[in-house]
Amino acid sequence: MESGDGVKESAKQLARDAESNSVFEVLARAGYVANGVIHAIIGIIVLVIASGGDGEGDQAGALKAVASAPAGFVLLWLVAVGLWALAVWHAGEGLLAHDWTGDTKGAARKWGRRVAEWGQAAVFAALGAIAAAVALGARPDGEQAAEAGSQVLLRIWGGSIVLFLIGLGIGIGGISFIVMGVLRSFRKRIEVPDGALGRTVTVLGIVGFVAKGIALAIVGVLLVIAALGTDAETAGGLDGAVDALLDLFLGPALAWVVGLGLIAYAVFTVARARLARM
Repeated sequence: MESGDGVKESAKQLARDAESNSVFEVLARAGYVANGVIHAIIGIIVLVIASGGDGEGDQAGALKAVASAPAGFVLLWLVAVGLWALAVWHAGEGLLAHDWTGDTKGAARKWGRRVAEWGQAAVFAALGAIAAAVALGARPDGEQAAEAGSQVLLRIWGGSIVLFLIGLGIGIGGISFIVMGVLRSFRKRIEVPDGALGRTVTVLGIVGFVAKGIALAIVGVLLVIAALGTDAETAGGLDGAVDALLDLFLGPALAWVVGLGLIAYAVFTVARARLARM
């Protein structure tokens, strides 16, 4: 039997082999395009909702919009494959714990990168699964799923603590996106072009990361409130975050800002498919 170190080294070698495979790299980069398409549709739906229309401003709503297009199920399978490839890529990055900043010191920093990469892998894998489910005919409701999951947690012992921690984690993730946008730290993971194109990509990244961070932070707050108040109906996903924004002073204007920001993030993500350091 292989020792623990042997298994770990074998896994790392497998990750290196995958990253050196040009076909797999193309599929992973296509995952960024798929993610960009999803965010663009979400952004457009948010703008429609902010203007008084109806829609589901979350990933499930975006994927159902893709399903309604001609040959939508084919597009959904392409989206699913791309997202799964990107998930595997991030899982491999977590194993290898590459440091694009040049700072190789500190086990805590390395494990922080690993957790971040594996978290992204889980998100992309889940999105791919939703895309595949919609391609097979499922019509999930993200908002109802969030409420139902919260309701289940609140019914079991310690469930409110778990829900609180989930909300806290999502909220922290949202704040991280905002910080990455403000500090422009996302530039460390891409090859920024020179001149006007590079400045455009940077501006799109700043606006997009901040907008997505705001949306995630609101989702986290909704889950925390649901946990503290033991009220599952308070919980919600991105769609609930948009509704929460609309209830604020100047809510429609704020929702417009978030919608446009998500579209900016979508354009940045599509550009990242070409510019990402992989």
